[in-house]
Amino acid sequence: MYVPEGGTHYEPVSWERAFDIIAEEIAALGSPDEAIFYTSGRTSNEAAFLYQLFARELGTNNLPDCSNMCHESSGSALSETIGIGKGSVLLDDLYQADLIIVAGQNPGTNHPRMLSALEKAKANGAKIISVNPLPEAGLERFKNPQTPQGMVKGAALTDLFLQIRIGGDQALFRLLNKLILQTDGAVDEAFVREHTHGYEEFAEAARAADWDETLTATGLSQQEIEEALAMVLASERTIVCWAMGLTQHKHSVPTIREVVNFLLLRGNIGRPGAGVCPVRGHSNVQGDRTMGIFERPVPAFLDALEKEFGFAPPREHGFDVVRAIRALRDGEAKVFFAMGGNFVSASPDTEVTEAAMRRARLTVHVSTKLNRSHVVTGARALILPTLGRTERDLQGSGEQFVTVEDSMGMVHASRGRLEPASGRLLSEPAIVCRLARRVLGEKSRVPWEEFEKDYATIRDRIARVIPGFEDFNARVARPGGFTLPHAPRDERRFPTATGKANFTAAPVEYPELPEGRLLLQTLRSHDQYNTTIYGLDDRYRGIRNGRRVVLVNPEDADRLRLADGSYVDLVSEWKDGVERRAPGFRVVHYPTARGCAAAYYPETNVLVPLDATADTSNTPASKSVVVRLEQSATD
Repeated sequence: MYVPEGGTHYEPVSWERAFDIIAEEIAALGSPDEAIFYTSGRTSNEAAFLYQLFARELGTNNLPDCSNMCHESSGSALSETIGIGKGSVLLDDLYQADLIIVAGQNPGTNHPRMLSALEKAKANGAKIISVNPLPEAGLERFKNPQTPQGMVKGAALTDLFLQIRIGGDQALFRLLNKLILQTDGAVDEAFVREHTHGYEEFAEAARAADWDETLTATGLSQQEIEEALAMVLASERTIVCWAMGLTQHKHSVPTIREVVNFLLLRGNIGRPGAGVCPVRGHSNVQGDRTMGIFERPVPAFLDALEKEFGFAPPREHGFDVVRAIRALRDGEAKVFFAMGGNFVSASPDTEVTEAAMRRARLTVHVSTKLNRSHVVTGARALILPTLGRTERDLQGSGEQFVTVEDSMGMVHASRGRLEPASGRLLSEPAIVCRLARRVLGEKSRVPWEEFEKDYATIRDRIARVIPGFEDFNARVARPGGFTLPHAPRDERRFPTATGKANFTAAPVEYPELPEGRLLLQTLRSHDQYNTTIYGLDDRYRGIRNGRRVVLVNPEDADRLRLADGSYVDLVSEWKDGVERRAPGFRVVHYPTARGCAAAYYPETNVLVPLDATADTSNTPASKSVVVRLEQSATD
């Protein structure tokens, strides 16, 4: 589907014409770096590998992805501290843990299958601490629909709920680390001595942790923290799980590094039942990064590409999501190509993002269904309809399958069983291959036509480029697939600059609120998957028939004179002085942490300033937005 320049609606065009349009616009660029190639986390390993290969043979590392907006902070912190930007936990580790800390994560809504794993861990004797500004029903009591008893009674999961103030997690883990250091025999001294670096500097910073500051930052009581400490000290095998509640703040990277400090102190990395567990949402967001979807690729990966394919990939870093939006806004980028996703709705600062997209010469979306991004177009726009993961994929060599990597480094096959919605749909790998042939022409060193006909040939090349994928085709054909190697987990080897796991020390940060303001976190409802909204209810939180609601602690509401059911405009405050307003939200009195509020995205993304990002990772700080609530004209 195509919107020509000056057009008002999409019209059908042939695949050949669509690829010609893209080729025309790319050829007109002053540099390949004026093109941006975005990836959604649903893209398969095979499609992602081809996509980054095309972008790099074209000559750019502008490969932003959805991870830039969610777990980039995790990758940044873990790469620095343990040498690999992935979690170190397998599913069996959850079943063997003595203690599981779930921080800044709501598995009931965002990762429902994880609740079954936590239920089994609990049955095996694990204790669970939940650290979150909101009480979440799924963690309080899980009703497993797969068992009769679970359907009727449910199982209590959380042993201790720490209702922390938004952004107070670093302070909490810093104080816990101080208390561990003060407890005789609590530190795994042999592990620290043999496997870590930077302990003395870290310990000095931890010993300086202040009780009063921690209680202010967290909103917790001394008794609650001491109760958590007792559970930590009683555990020989501890796992910390987290999601966006830790990754989307200005100080997210030092917060996650403090979590790593916490685990290193007691030797809880590289042993069964212990480790770091960043829980990701998209079906292949981790696999896409493994395949090279990254604007800052490591030299070893580029060297392997060059050796395998015979072209020199660019070495300069490209744009992440936030920098891509700035580049479009400022006219530095002119072509935007999205492999899946709903970029406009997922990104921060909605008005800025939409204005930036409209400045593009061409916007292209490879999609399985329509979304908001399709109506926020550049001068020209294309929608390239693609096969869904559930649809059969027939190519020249026969029926194909693709692969994905889950949050725990497991790689397995994904095969569509349904007949395609249309015989004219192309798969993602086929779209990339045909586009590359049209744009790069005969000068390309890559066998695109061969890759389109037989995805096994793609996997053969992945096996030669990416460590851990040796003998890819044979291993993925086995039931359940295979697990990628993870040096810290498998052999307590840490591929960092020091050759050891790195303790770190950073000043404790936490948001401080002006008088009369609240700290807003954006979150999902239960009837929502990322930006796709399936209904207007949020059953676990008791919300019905509406999404424009803001959850406010009743004491804060009384202080601000906000009656339950009244309507307000949410207005964010940022140092640029720009007023960002989300009008017409119904106040719901809800037991959030004091000083904190919550509302659903993407409706509230308009409030998140483009430049409000995490240090180091540049992830939008969507979990700590200072807002004032003004009476709405809707009231």
